[in-house]
Amino acid sequence: MEALVDWTDGRLGVYGLSKSNLRKIFPDHWSFMLGEICLYTFIIIILTGVWLTLFFIPSMGEVTYEGSYVPLQGIPMSEAFASTMRISFDIRGGLLIRQIHHWAAIVFVAAMFVHMMRVFFTGAFRKPREINWLFGAGLLILGMFDGFMGYSLPDDLLSGTGIRFMEGALLAVPIVGTYLMFFLFGGQFPGTAIVPRLFTVHVLLIPGIMLGLLVAHLILVFYHKHTQFAGPGRTNDNVVGMPLMPVYMAKAGGFFFLVFGMVAAMSAVATVNPIWAYGPYRPDQVSTDAQPDWYMGFSEGLIRIMPGWEIGLWGHTLNLGVFVPLMIFPLVLVAIWAYPFLEAWITGDRGEHHIADRPRNAPVRTAFGAAWISLYLILLAAGGNDLLATHLHLSINAITNAARIGFFVGPVIVFVITKRWCLGLQRRDKEKVLHGRETGVIKRLQHGEFIEVHAPLPPERLHTLTAHEQVEPFELPAEVDENGVARRAGLWARTRARLSRGFYGEGSQIAKPTAEEHHEITSGHGHH
Repeated sequence: MEALVDWTDGRLGVYGLSKSNLRKIFPDHWSFMLGEICLYTFIIIILTGVWLTLFFIPSMGEVTYEGSYVPLQGIPMSEAFASTMRISFDIRGGLLIRQIHHWAAIVFVAAMFVHMMRVFFTGAFRKPREINWLFGAGLLILGMFDGFMGYSLPDDLLSGTGIRFMEGALLAVPIVGTYLMFFLFGGQFPGTAIVPRLFTVHVLLIPGIMLGLLVAHLILVFYHKHTQFAGPGRTNDNVVGMPLMPVYMAKAGGFFFLVFGMVAAMSAVATVNPIWAYGPYRPDQVSTDAQPDWYMGFSEGLIRIMPGWEIGLWGHTLNLGVFVPLMIFPLVLVAIWAYPFLEAWITGDRGEHHIADRPRNAPVRTAFGAAWISLYLILLAAGGNDLLATHLHLSINAITNAARIGFFVGPVIVFVITKRWCLGLQRRDKEKVLHGRETGVIKRLQHGEFIEVHAPLPPERLHTLTAHEQVEPFELPAEVDENGVARRAGLWARTRARLSRGFYGEGSQIAKPTAEEHHEITSGHGHH
């Protein structure tokens, strides 16, 4: 083995590469595991997906089912549906592999979603990680659409309803909608080409792009070094943690098998996408309680809460009830993905940031993220308004109207509450720094007053509570220069100043205590 490694080093330089990377330090915090879950579930998806392609037949040619599932025997169906039934009931372990593949995809998108929210709320998207933020956004959107294509491949009644939904969205595009639909389906819906085309995109095109983005994402993580939370000895110029080899690799290896085991356990006890219960797809039927996987639910919610408006222009009908949600769909995602660049423009910050923020120390950013999540959840609930109505015995019209109101009002309410919550936590931190923590010990003074004894915080805790930077609001230049000549600020400058005051001005952050204030109180001159 040593001779083999020496031979490899002479051609690839593995010794130098290993020396520079295997001792790389990674910080230790539970939230950093979210990105690892994304990586591990992606590996599980690839492994199980390769196995499934050995038995799946991506064809819409009609056959008569003669498999072991008795209720469907003699029923005409596509080869895609029949091969999926064969995987589920006639190939040993096939159903478990199918379930692991589907559950891993659900967990993969969920982990990416939560991972991006962790990056957002801690400000880990700031320079120099803006490109990596876009890579992560690209991975999330590709994962969402690849998941949609994946559960559409079996050609069952549920997934066929989703494809019908996609056809309606394409037809709503003005002027070119019909051409797009015919191009995608190869003729009238459903045609005979959609499943083979989705199969090619699902197993080759999108996974290849995602693999490239994932490799680039990991390379940039290594190059930029990992973010870390404030603490003693941690600065923008170092990383405090454990080395990649052997500590982190051992922990990561164990965590991979833990994730794999949890996904396998979920797959063994909780059925997802039971196509035998839905039956093969027929264009003249629709399955009851038809719902997409959770990550596409907000797109359906947009359609369901939009009134069925139509207008006629130059002899053409514009279906606003579908077209408007189709336009809002990407805007919901772009709103969160474009935020880092908006914040960088408002602050004018050009420095590098390797210390993660505590969410409470960026009240407006945290409130914006919470408002965005609330909008996502409202739309997700709206996408299941029929299920909420039947299971909770409510009026579907009342649920739809409530979702319409919530679409506009809900995020505003969540924004205000979250911002005030963050400001309250900042005040509490300031109180702790200046007066110490409450001990629960009551002391009576000589003149009869009762007070609670406060204990000073340890230095490391003081550092954590005061290490964050506070941005000063951007101020417009004076209306006249030093020569008395009037100068008028442009529209962009005025907009930036107004947003900056809203983000970092009075009422948007609590000034952290200074060293002089802390010294004055702890020296005995202040009230304790």
